[in-house]
Amino acid sequence: MSQLVIRHYATPAARRQLWLGVVMAFVALAFGIDQAMHWFGAHPMAAKGLQASLLAGLATGLGAIPVLFLRRPSERLMAPMLGLAGGMMLAASLFSLLVPAVQAVAASGTPWLLGLTTAGALLAGAGLMQWMDRRTSHVHVEGVEQSGTQPHVTLVVAAIALHNVPEGLAVGVAAAAGADHGMSLGIAIQNVPEGWIVASAMIALGASPLRAALIALATGLVEPVGGLFGVIASSVAGATLPLALAAAAGAMLWVVSHELVPASHRPGRETAGTAGLLAGFAVMTTLAVAL
Repeated sequence: MSQLVIRHYATPAARRQLWLGVVMAFVALAFGIDQAMHWFGAHPMAAKGLQASLLAGLATGLGAIPVLFLRRPSERLMAPMLGLAGGMMLAASLFSLLVPAVQAVAASGTPWLLGLTTAGALLAGAGLMQWMDRRTSHVHVEGVEQSGTQPHVTLVVAAIALHNVPEGLAVGVAAAAGADHGMSLGIAIQNVPEGWIVASAMIALGASPLRAALIALATGLVEPVGGLFGVIASSVAGATLPLALAAAAGAMLWVVSHELVPASHRPGRETAGTAGLLAGFAVMTTLAVAL
């Protein structure tokens, strides 16, 4: 196949077509960037939401730095670390997403109708995550060493991406809606220990420390993708903003219930996992009050 492509573009006419295609692609990219800059300039809160999700994603790379010097966190340490992440996400979904959604519903002219629709959006967000979980082949990062097998790196990365998308979505929606209340900072904080766990799992799969850290950073950069969808949804939602907030909350709650709580509460680790969850909830409560 490669030889056919080489022979095809060896002719002058084909080379001209290739360069024309490259120029057209470059012009389209430049036009898209220019339009995006104009749109974000006209929607400063949307730009803030995208920036918040980007910083939260970069925190995953920051958390991966310890693997360059330290070993994988012990099982006793992983339980409270995962519990901490779960508690912070649980509190963030409440303070930055559900409470603003409920307040907007209560202030509307049709609270019962909008309230039922918002509840449906909450369930739809969780249902979408469940559908994606079933349709995407993946292996959860916390079970890499306990599985007794050596899963492919892409399966682990897919699981991490599935986890990070709703985080970015929630941060983008909340920040763009002006309802952040410390969510972006909280998600960034809980992404730091997550980055260490992710990079350590990559080392367990045979990656070098540097490559493991870079993979962890790359998985964190999935969050701005979710953040972009979040800011767009928040910007165009208008009167239906509670639906966007509730859907993001549903996706976050699914991650907490389906992944983080079971991973942090394995047999013998329940007390440490609960302590981590309560500590994470307390941290997010403090941030919500202070910010």
